[in-house]
Amino acid sequence: MARGQRKDIDGSESVPCFYGKELRFQRERSALTLEQLVEGSFYGATYLSEIERGQRRMPVDLARHVDRVLKTDGYFERCCEDVRRAKQGAHASYFAPIVESETRARVIEEWANALIPGLLQTEAYARSIMRCTHSLDLREEAEAKVRDRLARARLFDDPKRPEYWVILHESLVRHPLVPPAEMVEQLEHIAALARRQRIVPQVLQWNAATQPYMELPLMSLDFDDEPPLVYTEGPYHGQILDDPALVKLYRRAYDRLRAAALPPEASLAWIEEAAEDYRNGKRAH
Repeated sequence: MARGQRKDIDGSESVPCFYGKELRFQRERSALTLEQLVEGSFYGATYLSEIERGQRRMPVDLARHVDRVLKTDGYFERCCEDVRRAKQGAHASYFAPIVESETRARVIEEWANALIPGLLQTEAYARSIMRCTHSLDLREEAEAKVRDRLARARLFDDPKRPEYWVILHESLVRHPLVPPAEMVEQLEHIAALARRQRIVPQVLQWNAATQPYMELPLMSLDFDDEPPLVYTEGPYHGQILDDPALVKLYRRAYDRLRAAALPPEASLAWIEEAAEDYRNGKRAH
């Protein structure tokens, strides 16, 4: 954080904030700057500052480094697992780092081949997916998953950041997972975000030459001061890719999908027309 922008940390807000506040206290008690504390580790001062503010998880190797420099007898290493679980919430462990990364992203791009992306889902759509994929969850477990998924969309409360592009395969609209009235709500929600200029949706029609990508959803995240990431997943697993060569290949694949999709204005009209069809009891065409 730049000089003059120091902000008090409310340790009562969350476990990560409590942890971060203690980290800042111990660092300042030792009269160390952020740069001095991370010296000799593989991390930067900005990274450590975000941990102090409760915005990032503390990696175990960095926690060990901090304990060694501050002579805190393993405190931060012992507690960093508690912080990880707190930041995970009801999200799957493999997806929690992506939820955290979304809050720092400058640009998010998604290719959705099987489900409308979580950032765009309405409550009814999210609940329908949870019933299918986690049918043995207790009611409170299912509600926590739905609640945490919907909370991710607070990103769009910021009028400018992140820039969000999404390519939706036509089948997501033509073959809905929810009843017509709920599908109307879902499509209108996407259209409203687009009308507010918070997202740019594109529709990829069924006959586009995209077969190699049909089984692989993609999310790409760009940041101001860290390398880009690509994420892909199945119903019960996910994989974060940060190898620069692989990220570059997947980014090029996404560009080809975007080039094959309908333009944004035509896609928005297509989505709104489909919503109207469902409202009138017709099948989306």
